[in-house]
Amino acid sequence: MASTELLDATFAALADPTRRAILARLAAGEASVTELAEPFAMSQPAISKHLKVLERAGLVSRGRDAQRRPCRLEARPLREATAWLADYRGYWAESYQRLDALLDEIQAVDQTDTAGRHSHPDGSRG
Repeated sequence: MASTELLDATFAALADPTRRAILARLAAGEASVTELAEPFAMSQPAISKHLKVLERAGLVSRGRDAQRRPCRLEARPLREATAWLADYRGYWAESYQRLDALLDEIQAVDQTDTAGRHSHPDGSRG
């Protein structure tokens, strides 16, 4: 899968709260489909459909352990998504700095206006 396709699949998989919860559970260690289905009010086949989406995105893999097929978290797609998001961190930091500067400028003007309104005609303040 190409890098952009993998990124698209990762974000599509992460868009669902059930799939995010499954990934959070797998971050604690391997689990069977039955174990993953326990906290949800849905059937094992429904959980299996979510797992297929996660597998297509490369976020989950299934192993073989005798009769068990434990699911495990695969971190690489998450690292790639994090790296993609980090590219925008500089943009947002710069935007917030410009906003801070504008707010400082507005506050300085407000303080100057307020000080001017509280002056007496003889030039004294009070």
